[in-house]
Amino acid sequence: MTIRPYQWEDKCEQWYLLNRKPSEVPPPPAEQDARGWAAALGAVPAGTMKIELAVQGTSSDAVVLSGLHVRTVSKAAPLPWSAFSMASGCGSGIQPVSFDVNLDADRPLANPKAGQQGDTVVPAVDFPFKVSQSDPQVLTVYAHAHMVNVAWYLELDWSSGSRSGTVRIDDHGKPFQTSGAKGRPIYDYDTGSNSWLIDDTATVN
Repeated sequence: MTIRPYQWEDKCEQWYLLNRKPSEVPPPPAEQDARGWAAALGAVPAGTMKIELAVQGTSSDAVVLSGLHVRTVSKAAPLPWSAFSMASGCGSGIQPVSFDVNLDADRPLANPKAGQQGDTVVPAVDFPFKVSQSDPQVLTVYAHAHMVNVAWYLELDWSSGSRSGTVRIDDHGKPFQTSGAKGRPIYDYDTGSNSWLIDDTATVN
């Protein structure tokens, strides 16, 4: 399994909370460098965190993926930090086989979400899924936090013949973290002045 956290649905709707002054924050990274950028700065995804899971069998035998569960480690008040936007040119692309997680809920669930490819709407699809070595499956998770700061991880149930198990999905051995950012200052990066400028009109989704 390949876990790709810190993915962006849309650069214009991706923020990170940082306990730093704008002058201490480097320019937004490319999406593939987002994890390293965030880790170096102690940044926390604000509002929504997108995770892609690429699941593939190790042989020709079919593996049935039977469920995805959300496990909450801790909840606290949202972080009182400023939010920094990744908008430096925008694009979007909701993928099929997606799941939506409301981290504000007492018991968050991974709910199937409809997607879109071009002009075609892809209906929401739920478990089970079958994978093998030659037939992988990509699952996309959109986890939202608006009122809390949440540490969390996922568990994926699988079975193949008489064997079964559960795989923990986290951020290199640590829980994922997502925080709401309601009312926090929001900064956009201005390429003309190469500096972060406050945006009084923006809100974190």
